[in-house]
Amino acid sequence: MASRGKTSEPRRPAPRIYLVTPQEPAGLAAQLADALAAADIAAVLLRLPGETDERTQINHIKAIAPTVQDKGAALLVDGHPELAARAGADGAHLDGIAALAAGLATLKPARIAGCSGLATRHDAMLAAEAGADYVMFGEPDPAGHRPAFDAITERVAWWAEVFEIPCVGFAVSLDEVQPLAAAGADFIALGDCVFADARGAAAALADAVRRLSVTEIA
Repeated sequence: MASRGKTSEPRRPAPRIYLVTPQEPAGLAAQLADALAAADIAAVLLRLPGETDERTQINHIKAIAPTVQDKGAALLVDGHPELAARAGADGAHLDGIAALAAGLATLKPARIAGCSGLATRHDAMLAAEAGADYVMFGEPDPAGHRPAFDAITERVAWWAEVFEIPCVGFAVSLDEVQPLAAAGADFIALGDCVFADARGAAAALADAVRRLSVTEIA
């Protein structure tokens, strides 16, 4: 594959949507069904409810899986690669190099292993070398903090220029969708800005799709 940064190349397709669920499971299946009907969603990252036992978590994954997978989207579990494998998910999203390294034996070769929590360029390259199927930039930490948005778009643009492994850019608001797409993200992660939208998740996703459709991606 030639470098994506060359202007002589054909225009890249617009990024696809990577949907991050809320941690509260109440009504989630119905919300996901509406969302998957409203937009072309490549993957759904399922955040498991906290303070629940392993069997409850597995049952939650199994209950959500058909809603996602029957629409052709990949179901990824946030952490817990062993539960992802046991419950029939398509893979897991892991936070940091250590978690990625620990989860690869469980996930590979049949399932997807994604990685975030990559504070430096070196960390991102280590994740790729270890076998991550994608890297994510811009996700908030548990306290809701993340780097400045300019730094996030710079990291996405660097990755898109140099590497073939896909990159996910995390948008905390719909206003960030277009800049992340223009920077070269292969996927745009959308979470609370969709599920907390007063218009409903389906309407918020339709808005995100409109923003992607007007993005010029050379």
